Amino acid sequence: MLKAPCVNAQDTVLEIGPGKGALTQKLLQSGAKVIAVEKDRDLEAFLKDKFKDEIAKGQLVLYIKDIRDFVKDNLPKESYKLVANIPYYISGEILRMFLTAHNKPASITLLVQKEVAQRVVDNKESLLSLSVKFFGIPKLIKKVPAQCFAPQPKVDSAILHIELKSSLPYLDLQEEFFAVLRAAFASKRKKLINNLASICNKKVILEFFKGHNIKDTARAEELNLEIYLKLVSFMKNRCLK
Repeated sequence: MLKAPCVNAQDTVLEIGPGKGALTQKLLQSGAKVIAVEKDRDLEAFLKDKFKDEIAKGQLVLYIKDIRDFVKDNLPKESYKLVANIPYYISGEILRMFLTAHNKPASITLLVQKEVAQRVVDNKESLLSLSVKFFGIPKLIKKVPAQCFAPQPKVDSAILHIELKSSLPYLDLQEEFFAVLRAAFASKRKKLINNLASICNKKVILEFFKGHNIKDTARAEELNLEIYLKLVSFMKNRCLK
């Protein structure tokens, strides 16, 4: 998790949920400045004692706060990297928060459920994978079997790394892009054209399909990011408000 984002002494790292500080210690050993956000107040005294020297010299800044509240007011103003072991049930929420934050991280490295990581990097697209790929380039770094943990969970894990894009030439399409995605994946059993009919005339969609050799039987997961961006751009002045 340190190697994927290439953490070094010049970096500021935001860590979610340091727990008892195993990853925190490694991050600090790299020389990086670490901002650690821990929700559990019962760990506050432990962490402050374990890292008293790093806190004293300002290398570690500890917040006892829910990350969802932290993001609203406390995000670093400087460039930073997000590195975290997070509760799996908020993986999607964490990704949404940081991919759309006013000051996005340079990269995101998370330990997540293996199926979530695979869904993000898969060529069979999903609402999640396309949302991530709109902002960054995801990569599954390493699978982590359940037996590596104690107590052992019921699922395998994986390290997911997302290198955020330095520029988004299609940022002006963001609102329309996500509106189209939500419609496209509204019903997995339906053909894409039928899902998109809720926001656009079928004739417009068919015109685009024919121009890009897309079958009218195509499902939402069959189109990649590049095609979706072209589709949204095509629809924007024809049927999207």
